Amino acid sequence: MANIKSAKKRILVTETKTLRNKMIKSALKTAIKKFETAVAANNAEEANATFAGAVKALDMATSKGVVHKNMAARKKSRLAAKLNAMA
Repeated sequence: MANIKSAKKRILVTETKTLRNKMIKSALKTAIKKFETAVAANNAEEANATFAGAVKALDMATSKGVVHKNMAARKKSRLAAKLNAMA
């Protein structure tokens, strides 16, 4: 356990940021899973709607620094390829 005041503060700040990152990452995974479920069910209209949500979640996670921009670009590309393969 930290004894110095600034170290105690850093622990609290780290916990807060960790919770925020977990929340954003969880929402991202959920959005991607919804899209992949729609693709697996061969439901084109639902896939289009959930694709937009997944891309938005990826962009938000990237802007918050939760995921790397190249990882987000790669995911978006692969999701778009799945969507185009359906059509």
